Amino acid sequence: MSATNSTADLQIAQTRRAALRAGGLGLFGLNMPGLLRAADQSQQLKQRAKSVIFLFQWGGPSQLDMFDMKPHAPDGVRSPYKPIASSEPGIQVGELLPETAKRMDKVCLLRTLTHRMKNHNSAGYYALSGHAPPADDQRLRDSLDLCPAYGSVVDRLAPNQNDMPTFVSYPHVIRDGSITPAQYASFLGKKHDPFFFRTDPNDDGFHLPELNLPSSLSAERISRRRELQQLVDRQSRLLDYSGAARGFDRYYDKAISMLTSSRVRNAFNLSKEPESVREKYGRTTYGQSCLLARRLVESGVKFVTVYFSNSIGGQKIGSGGWDTHGFNDTRMYKIVDKYHFPITERTLPTLLDDLDERGMLDETLVVWMGEFGRTPKINNNESRDHWPQCYTALLAGGGVKRGYAYGKSDSRAAYPDEHPVRPEDLAATMYYLLGIDPATEIHDLGNRPFPIGGDPIHDVIA
Repeated sequence: MSATNSTADLQIAQTRRAALRAGGLGLFGLNMPGLLRAADQSQQLKQRAKSVIFLFQWGGPSQLDMFDMKPHAPDGVRSPYKPIASSEPGIQVGELLPETAKRMDKVCLLRTLTHRMKNHNSAGYYALSGHAPPADDQRLRDSLDLCPAYGSVVDRLAPNQNDMPTFVSYPHVIRDGSITPAQYASFLGKKHDPFFFRTDPNDDGFHLPELNLPSSLSAERISRRRELQQLVDRQSRLLDYSGAARGFDRYYDKAISMLTSSRVRNAFNLSKEPESVREKYGRTTYGQSCLLARRLVESGVKFVTVYFSNSIGGQKIGSGGWDTHGFNDTRMYKIVDKYHFPITERTLPTLLDDLDERGMLDETLVVWMGEFGRTPKINNNESRDHWPQCYTALLAGGGVKRGYAYGKSDSRAAYPDEHPVRPEDLAATMYYLLGIDPATEIHDLGNRPFPIGGDPIHDVIA
């Protein structure tokens, strides 16, 4: 992207943001719709990414052991893993990720993500919505007072016009006690919920029961049934009285559309992939989920969220997420060596290569991140605790720079030294790359306005 185009896009975003802020004042006699039309008519944002694959690493990976190595830090801070050179000069990676290191010339690292939420549910909500929760409370529960998932916002503002769903998420509902908010559409309404499933893509004969018609029921027959149901709904005036019912009705229509679409069924048909490709991704739930994500964006899905695990991990060995405090001798450096790193080392490089070889990486934004990082100081259990003040996210494709590290942490990867990045800024960057103005506002049930994002990180955009 030229400097001229970058400046123009920035000016457009700033113009629209100013219009949104001034809308309530009736500036120059224009009301809000008029101001928005005036801003839109100047020029539309350039869409750089057609799709996003959001790989959510529930539990919080350690920045110090993967992508922000501090080999000169003192004992007790420095990772027990040695840093190794990568394909991009100046970027080092932990020694247990040699294949990932070979792809760092395709990657953009954000090394200074920062916030203050130390509990999983609060931090998870922040990471999945781009909005700070009302409090850092582990008991934070999903409610219509909280903001929707990224994919639901995309479905609201730039929905697919083909047979494919806009937003798909799988194969877990994540929680730490209560279900973590921002996995669904919240106040945007059920019609903007993701197409979600829990079926394991690694199961033999994986298929989605939701997308299979009974043998006795043809697509034509189910369409006639739907028409009859709509007639009954109109006569009972149910839809006039219940917003929730309207949401379910539109959600049902979307489900029927997918049910009768051969394009959707083909996208989910992993058996069409050569066995050699499936083996490259790894025959694990997460590995096959990443392969399925590639198939979905290839077929036109705009936003795919893949959850690494349904649980934070904690004291589990061989399953669960990245939350490794070392309680009861489940030490971090015994667990991640044998489970988290090997899975990551197999799937992430394969996904990036697969997208690149198919000519899809430039138009597909891959985001790999957790809800926070880990403490600089290694605890008495030879592990690390929660640390939201500074951690790393990995971006690739979709219009971001290749072989680039943005932001600089201090000598212990404890706090940003240069260019702190808030979750809302990362959210704004994703929307911006999708061609959606991050200054756009959505309104909750009380008609309170919420800008969908913060400030795009223009320096990471190619």
